[in-house]
Amino acid sequence: MDPAAAASAFRRLLELTSVLRSPEGCAWDRAQTIATVRPHLVEEFHEMMEALDENDDARLRDELGDLLFLIVFIGAMAEDDGRFNLDQVIEGIDDKLRRRHPHVFGGEAASTADEVRTRWESGKLSEDSHARRASILDGLPRDFSALLTARRLQEKAGAVGFDWERIADVLAKLREEVEELAAEIRAGDRERCEQELGDLLFSAVNVARFLAIDPEAALRKTNLRFRRRFALIEERFGGDDLGKVGLREMDRVWEEAKRRERDEAGHGGA
Repeated sequence: MDPAAAASAFRRLLELTSVLRSPEGCAWDRAQTIATVRPHLVEEFHEMMEALDENDDARLRDELGDLLFLIVFIGAMAEDDGRFNLDQVIEGIDDKLRRRHPHVFGGEAASTADEVRTRWESGKLSEDSHARRASILDGLPRDFSALLTARRLQEKAGAVGFDWERIADVLAKLREEVEELAAEIRAGDRERCEQELGDLLFSAVNVARFLAIDPEAALRKTNLRFRRRFALIEERFGGDDLGKVGLREMDRVWEEAKRRERDEAGHGGA
């Protein structure tokens, strides 16, 4: 990274945003509020995640630019409203990152990623904004998906020692939850089935956490694979009523799609 070049480019973006918000600029940009750009922020975030999932560097660069502009744009609107400015935003994150990296900017030591994560979570608990919370599990955004919430709950609890020690234990817990769900299915208790299914999903997220895999990203990629494979089924039987094709024939094409993916990737896969 070239800090000077990045600073110069950032200045140009600030100047551009200022022009767009000026009386001589864009009527649409002047009419926006932080509340009205919220949907755009959510949309751009998801488009960035798609670019990440697809390993599309050109699109990722473009989507990161869209997100960066919205951050600057929101900062400009906040400053116009007298709430805060981008200087304070940047100074705040700079202070926070230095404070939460005592192994880099202080005298503490942390040689592994796990040690850093533990110190990060412990450091957060000592900050005023976190110290005022009733529980260490508080503070998660309401808009988090259930998968992401589960992972963060596990990380927060793990930071204070409430955690499994080995991946083998986590896998054993996952198998236990499968058996408990199967028992409730046999018993025909729908409410208990829902509870056990939730426990199973929570345990699956814990497996992902131990493997340092983002469960949200893993599920998104599975969804993409499903769409690609099912698209081949639709293409193969495009002139037919899929409901009349039959599972056996559709499954044959599904397996063909899986083999094609493995061949294109050059290795085995699910």
